[in-house]
Amino acid sequence: MFHKYDAAKHIHLMQSLGNTSMTEHQFCQLLGRMRLYQSLPQGYQKDIPKMLLTDTQVNNVAKAYINDENFGSLGNDLSMWKFYNLLTGANKSSYIDSFLDRAYNATELATGICSALHGDDKYQWFLS
Repeated sequence: MFHKYDAAKHIHLMQSLGNTSMTEHQFCQLLGRMRLYQSLPQGYQKDIPKMLLTDTQVNNVAKAYINDENFGSLGNDLSMWKFYNLLTGANKSSYIDSFLDRAYNATELATGICSALHGDDKYQWFLS
């Protein structure tokens, strides 16, 4: 695992998150889609990327967006770096057996949404 780690790729990934932002409207749309995700029929969920966060954790992301003085961004554009930190902060409430899977999924979700903001179709469902 350590031999396959690419530090340069990781640094580039984190820089791209810091250099990309979404509007408050896009963030609200994303939150709504994240809330809908858990209620979608299984067949529909298979056609869109996996999201492992629970409704409670999505609510925690919304609360942190408003109240977190470090990563919140109420009324302003939200950098994808801050969004990533909102997701990982909400994941702290996960039980140990699901923490790593959800942490990895939070990274995939943040990078996927970042790519969608640049025109990639894979995570576009969350923004449309």
